[in-house]
Amino acid sequence: MGFDNYSSTLLRSLFGTRAFSVIVSRWSAPDAPIADLMIEFYRQWCSGLDKAQVLRQARLATMETYPEPNNWAAFTLIGEAE
Repeated sequence: MGFDNYSSTLLRSLFGTRAFSVIVSRWSAPDAPIADLMIEFYRQWCSGLDKAQVLRQARLATMETYPEPNNWAAFTLIGEAE
């Protein structure tokens, strides 16, 4: 599944405003797991790891509470990991 024209335009716009990386969801996921994943992502990011490592750790933590992949696997990092 590729990005549609709208998604590509949005990403170009974000990178054009000097956003060096973006976390995107490839499908809709329930609110509670998304909230837990993002809270864990930012908590881990403050520890100094790069964003790719942090996203992996946040996924693993979210998997403990929400084991179904549709709750945590939708997110991917595009751009710089650092």
